[in-house]
Amino acid sequence: MSEATDLPLWAAIAVAVFLLVGAALALIGAIGFLRLPTFYERIHAPTLGTSWGVGGVMVASMIFFSVTSGRPMMHEILIGIFVTVTTPATFLLLARAALHRDRVEKTKGVPEKHRADIVNND
Repeated sequence: MSEATDLPLWAAIAVAVFLLVGAALALIGAIGFLRLPTFYERIHAPTLGTSWGVGGVMVASMIFFSVTSGRPMMHEILIGIFVTVTTPATFLLLARAALHRDRVEKTKGVPEKHRADIVNND
């Protein structure tokens, strides 16, 4: 791969920094996923890795391929948009399914379903 050896120093440093930051955030998210005790706490940890971790790797990829090809490469922005849109929706559905399951099984510590209070006009 001769393209990587032709990368200017400033671009190589930027790519390395963004890769390290993205990898570190993904690692922190994975450690949080393993260490947190309950499902509801664990569901927040992967969002760090999927949003900011992927973002760091995505920016590093954009810099690398833009510099080596000599033209702007913005394909990664679509990946970022899809990850940003789909991750919260997926975790919301997982949390709602787990909450429904825990309410049906009457697990302790699960909040009751909110019902709209009926206001009497007495």
